[in-house]
Amino acid sequence: MSTTLVRGGRIIDPSQNIDRVGNLFLRDGRIVGIDDRTAVADQLIDATGLIVCPGLIDAHVSFREPGDEKDETIESGTAAALAGGMTSVACMPDSTPVVDNRAAAEFVQLQSARAAHCNVFPLGAVTKENAGEELAEIGQLIEGGAVAFADATNPIANAEIMRRALEYTRMFNRPVFNQPKVPELVAKGVMHEGFYSTLLGLRGMPAAAEEIMVGRDLALAELTGGRVHLMTISTEESVERIRRAKGKGVHVTAEVTPHHLVLTDAELQSFDSSLKVDPPLRTQYHIDHLIEGLKDGTIDIICSDHQPYAPEKKDLELDLVPFGAVGLETLLPICIKVLIEPEHLSWMQLIEKLTAAPAAILGLQKGTLSAGADADVTIIDPNVEWTIEANEFRSKSRNTPFNGWQVRGRAKTVIVGGEIRYQLDG
Repeated sequence: MSTTLVRGGRIIDPSQNIDRVGNLFLRDGRIVGIDDRTAVADQLIDATGLIVCPGLIDAHVSFREPGDEKDETIESGTAAALAGGMTSVACMPDSTPVVDNRAAAEFVQLQSARAAHCNVFPLGAVTKENAGEELAEIGQLIEGGAVAFADATNPIANAEIMRRALEYTRMFNRPVFNQPKVPELVAKGVMHEGFYSTLLGLRGMPAAAEEIMVGRDLALAELTGGRVHLMTISTEESVERIRRAKGKGVHVTAEVTPHHLVLTDAELQSFDSSLKVDPPLRTQYHIDHLIEGLKDGTIDIICSDHQPYAPEKKDLELDLVPFGAVGLETLLPICIKVLIEPEHLSWMQLIEKLTAAPAAILGLQKGTLSAGADADVTIIDPNVEWTIEANEFRSKSRNTPFNGWQVRGRAKTVIVGGEIRYQLDG
């Protein structure tokens, strides 16, 4: 029997509405409970001055394996996840071959078990080869461990396919993740369509491309009764439409990334390829409304949208490089910088969007410190000051827009299934 006592930390568990100093006791990979008493344990972790919370969950990452192991592998990606404080991640089905069958979903879980870092839950493809033309084998993917469905960065453009996907997945109570954009309106686009795209002479991607697709997906979710999850929303109108749909009882959830909360399209004047993301960085006006959406619960969760690329793939002209930035190792400190320090969100609110809320969307028995739950725990030092150094990432890729930023707060200890899987040096 293995026991661990996490002593004297500020325990924050939104699933139980707990925010107080106490001790957390773990036994044989499970949570025993929270109390103020001194207990004898095989292992003692002094958490004085630290935040102890359920293991963080990122519901939107890409690991590229199999097919593009130069960018990332499941081993390196999960190591990066641990360094970012994550105990669980949901992996997009955008590998080569695509995760559109049971064997492919099982491969992801096999590789994550071999890596022995954090939990990896595969998302199955909505359509075969993410091509948007024919539904994948939804039932077989669920048997293989898929917790939700997405065509990764490819929007499900065909409304009939999206309708059938929502109807089918509703039978299994699984959500369909969709990146809302009208392909024809963003084709060959590089950045947000506006003042700076005109100034820089770069082809723009209008906010309307996202908003039109958000409206369609909400209408189809209402029609079918299915669950739709809107990935990486980025505009004011998207937030407003989702807010209205939730008020009508539509089964919709939504996410936002840290980089869409802190960076604007003006940053593209540097022509830094790490700033080329999809959806594109918008204006401060849109950022302000995204933050309001987080505050009032319209936006349910925060995800990294971890998109790793080998250096040579990002070392090209801006119109030629692929979209995306790595984000697992910077998610927490950027959230602290943009949400906690300006007091937009409390620690309770932020942690809820990184634990209980993503667990609920994905249907995971995670994101809680309740007795009997898996002992997945993240211990955060909220005050440590440090500099983001891309060359020190555990990810194989370095394409971050935050290299050199001075930030505060990071994961100090990460426990998965009762085992310490990550410990910050020093």
